[in-house]
Amino acid sequence: MSLSRLDDSERLARELDWNLLRTFIAIVQEGGITAAADRLLLKQPSVSNALKRLETRLGKRLIDRGPSHFRVTDAGQSLYREALEIHGTIARLTVEIRDIEDEVRGHVNIRVASHVVFPPLDETLRDFSHRHPRVTFDMTVATSADVAASVLEKKAGLGICLVHRKWPTLSYTHLFREHFAFFCGPTHRFFGRRDLTEADLDGEPSVAFDTDSLQDALRPVAILRTRLNLDDTIRGTSSHLEEVKRLIVAGVGIGPLPIHAVARDIEDGLLWQLPPYEDPTPIDIFLVTNPASRLNRAEKGLIEMLTQKTSALPPAKRVYPPQEAEIGA
Repeated sequence: MSLSRLDDSERLARELDWNLLRTFIAIVQEGGITAAADRLLLKQPSVSNALKRLETRLGKRLIDRGPSHFRVTDAGQSLYREALEIHGTIARLTVEIRDIEDEVRGHVNIRVASHVVFPPLDETLRDFSHRHPRVTFDMTVATSADVAASVLEKKAGLGICLVHRKWPTLSYTHLFREHFAFFCGPTHRFFGRRDLTEADLDGEPSVAFDTDSLQDALRPVAILRTRLNLDDTIRGTSSHLEEVKRLIVAGVGIGPLPIHAVARDIEDGLLWQLPPYEDPTPIDIFLVTNPASRLNRAEKGLIEMLTQKTSALPPAKRVYPPQEAEIGA
C-alpha cells in the first residue's frame, strides 16, 4: 500500500463520525430514508444529509435511489457488512469490561422465535441458572429474520429460530424439528368434525404468522396454504404464536400452529386440528451463533450446555410430535 493511501486510511479512521455508520445501517435495513428516520427518531433531512456526508467522505455512491427505486450499490453492500461488524464490536465492549470487573456474573442476551417449545432448552435454563445464580437473562421474542440479524449484529449472544436463508458468517446447529397443522377455534363450524377433507377448506378465511409466505421462514406452510386453496385474503397476522392462536380461538379464521406447542389447548377444547392429517408440515429449528462475537463466560457456558443436552438425544427424540420418519436436517 502506498504512503498516500495509508495516510488516507488513517485519516478516515481518525475523522469518520461513527454515527454516520449507525445511520447507514438503519437506511439499508429499513430500505429507505423515511423509514430509517422513523426508526432513529430523527427528521428525514437529517438522515438524508448523513448519507450525503458519508458518501462524500468515502468518495463512493452508497445508495442509488429515486422516486420509484432504492438500491444499495456494491460499495454500499461492502460498507454495510463492515459497518455491522464495527457496530457489533462496539456494542460488545461493555460485555468485555463487565467480565473484567466481575468474572463470575454475566448477562445472557437471547433472541428466540415465539413458537419454540423444546424441553432441552428449558432444562438448560433451569440447570444453568441453578449452577450460576449470578447470571442474568434477557429473552426477547422476535421474527426468525430479526433473531438472525440480532446475532449477526452481535446484539444477542445466541438465537433460536427458523432459518430461511443462512448467513455465511453465522453458525447454525440443528436443535429439533416441529410439525405444523391447521386449526380452528371452538366457535368455528368445523370444530369437532372428524369427516373433513382438504376440499372442505377450499376458500376458507385464515390467519397467519408474519413469516408465512413463499419468501420467508415458514415457506412450507405457505405452500400448504396454497395447496389447500384458502381464501387469498388473510384476515389476521402476527409474529407471536400466542396472538396467532388468539385469532384462531376467537374465530377470526383457521390458521397454522406447531402441533406439539398447542397440545394442551387441544386437550382443553380450545383448538381442533383440521386436514391434512397425514404428513404434517415439517419445520426445523436452529441454534444460531456468531463465531466473530466476543461472548462472555455465561453466554459461552449456556451455549455449550444447550449443545451438549441436544447432541445427547437421538435424532428421533428431537422430532415433535414423535414421528416414525427420520429427521432430514
